[in-house]
Amino acid sequence: MCVLAFAWQAHPKWRLVMAGNRDELHARPAAPLDRWEAPAHVIAGRDLTAGGTWLGVSEQGRFAVVTNLRGFGPPLPDRASRGALVRDLLAGDGNYAAPDAIDLAAFNPFNLIFVDASGPRFLTNQPSPMHAPLASGLYGLSNGALDEPWPKTGQIKGQLLDWIVAGAHDPAALLDGLASETLPATGLPPEEPSDAPLEPRLSPIFIRHPMYGTRCSTVVAIDRDGRGLIVERRYDAQGITTGETRLDFGWPV
Repeated sequence: MCVLAFAWQAHPKWRLVMAGNRDELHARPAAPLDRWEAPAHVIAGRDLTAGGTWLGVSEQGRFAVVTNLRGFGPPLPDRASRGALVRDLLAGDGNYAAPDAIDLAAFNPFNLIFVDASGPRFLTNQPSPMHAPLASGLYGLSNGALDEPWPKTGQIKGQLLDWIVAGAHDPAALLDGLASETLPATGLPPEEPSDAPLEPRLSPIFIRHPMYGTRCSTVVAIDRDGRGLIVERRYDAQGITTGETRLDFGWPV
């Protein structure tokens, strides 16, 4: 997941809304969005290389999404899996289930938004480990700092804001904006090149590339009554849609 917009209590109807894209090597195997067999309350895709996930929800009232953080060198193979961090937070079990007890320095550079009964928080480990609660509002995140004004980060935040202002009806409508290949003229480019050699330094929301590009688009929406929806649209190496999964779920209120 390389770019996303996240809204927390930013509309009278919606508790949480997130829209974002996961960018990855097309050769890295992944299972599509689904309800897991164990634990059965988790709904997420799965990285079949490391066994974790990049984004998901739990019907016990948890949400998590992770992005890599560029500018700190290539990932080190001896570090713990960032996908395992998301998996354990969603499951509420495992080595990384308690966010306040996690050794953030044990992972390659990352950003993470996590929501549980105490509300949303932002976790990162570069340039130094940080846990920070998030207030009500609209946030953008890519592979830089939270709300760093990269062109595509500003664009995806603008799309979510426009949807909210227009009435915030069908969340699945946000998927269309995640397919944007137009590079905005506004915003500040990243100071550092990507740690993924095939990723351009400056890229649109949707990256179309035969080796490294947008693998899936995901929208998550949870209303004030605890009715949740998660939708994932998947793409092949040519950027062509290969499938879509839409699942309803419950969220404790």
